[in-house]
Amino acid sequence: MLGQDARCLLAVAAASGIATLILILVQVKDVYLPARTKYGMVFDAGSSHTALYIYKWPADKENGTGIVSQAEACTVQGPGISSYADNPTRAGASLRACLDKAMTIIPVEQQRETPTYLGATAGMRLLREQNSTKADLVFAEVSKTIRQYPVDFRGARILTGNEEGSFGWITINYLLETLIKFSFTGTWIHPEAAAVVGALDLGGASTQITFHPGRAIEDNNTEVLFWLYGTNYSLYTHSYLCYGENQALKKLIASLREENLTSQQISHPCYPRGYEENVTAAALYDSPCVPAPAAHDPSQILTVRGTGAPAECKNAVQKLFNFTACGANRTCGFNGVYQPPDHGQFFAFSGFYSVFHFLNLTSRHPLSDVSATIEHFCAKDWKEVQMVDPGMNKTRLQDYCAASTYILTLLLQGYKFDNETWSNIHFHWQVAAVDVGWSLGYMLNLTNTIPLEAPNRVKGQRPDLWAAAVVTTCLMLAMILWTGLALCYQWPHATYETML
Repeated sequence: MLGQDARCLLAVAAASGIATLILILVQVKDVYLPARTKYGMVFDAGSSHTALYIYKWPADKENGTGIVSQAEACTVQGPGISSYADNPTRAGASLRACLDKAMTIIPVEQQRETPTYLGATAGMRLLREQNSTKADLVFAEVSKTIRQYPVDFRGARILTGNEEGSFGWITINYLLETLIKFSFTGTWIHPEAAAVVGALDLGGASTQITFHPGRAIEDNNTEVLFWLYGTNYSLYTHSYLCYGENQALKKLIASLREENLTSQQISHPCYPRGYEENVTAAALYDSPCVPAPAAHDPSQILTVRGTGAPAECKNAVQKLFNFTACGANRTCGFNGVYQPPDHGQFFAFSGFYSVFHFLNLTSRHPLSDVSATIEHFCAKDWKEVQMVDPGMNKTRLQDYCAASTYILTLLLQGYKFDNETWSNIHFHWQVAAVDVGWSLGYMLNLTNTIPLEAPNRVKGQRPDLWAAAVVTTCLMLAMILWTGLALCYQWPHATYETML
């Protein structure tokens, strides 16, 4: 039989051993668990510019939700890669500065496992339509450049318009946690279907509208299906090629010229009075979106003069659309394209945000104020327009009247918002400190970061929660040890007093 002192010493040793084991487990966890952060990169190769987005997420929650954040957004200097059709090597070279920057952000030991993608949108869609050989050469050069870096490059491709729209929708709703949300009770819950928001995207060469209509979609060409977190989503989406901001404004000038093709002078009601610029016919008609008139001279110099006439500007912009071509018993957007009547809440980003931000119209202004602000701006002369806030983007100041008038026409008459539903549009550049666009949704889809089924419980713990649990356990063991020692040394004294 062990004596009392021996039993006490044994209890102390056991408690100490358990505490030591916990400390060893902590060290083992730090050594053997995967890296705490993973990275992914996406090049958004748009028609007017390219941007590299670097994303990161905790490795132990790779199949969770609401955990991807934006580590960096790097704007590639120069135009979009489709602009290098005649010199494709420059397209590849243009990416180097942002790739070099990415290598300083992503730890060296994780670079080779970093999935990297390049997705091109309407600019390359147009180039492929014009000259598929040149498009292939541009892709070959950008791919060659990316492969020279120690990353897991998974290819460059052209997104369809429907992909561009639907991946933008995934990005927004992922960041807003409207697809699935971790509740305070410790379980994953699906918000109401009505909670998802629509996506309005305006690029340089195309515009996309995507939303969950809550009813059957009549045109299969405008439907995409996603199975996310155990829920089926039937989305309406359509991309209008040639109706991006840059192409639309080019079409506007060409339309104004049609009034007098023999003249070298073009009166532009959306340009401010006192503004004048020269443009070659070759530059004006260099896109499939703007077909050249018969027997035109590409070398001809055209002079575009602003007249600053808001009402005429609005009428000229409306002529770019066909609002009457729609089949019987159908609801349409414009140009005869089917669009369900339901709307709901929308996030408008990219060109929608940047143009309205310039005019300070992104803060939930009523439609009447938006219309009045645009009309007032369009009535300014060139000297007044140049007196903008120094912090604002002054690039192509002459275009903001035409662009804002175009956006208002597109949203109201094209996408069928009105005075009652205008407040449903939320203009944002970012959500949860992440730039809104298709790139995050694209990466989430290709890396399977969003699982098909909803997770049943949280997998793993954050480092801070793990540390807190260890500290709490050690404190409890210390209390048990102290209590045991106290009882051990108290027992002999209690026995002695009883014997007396």
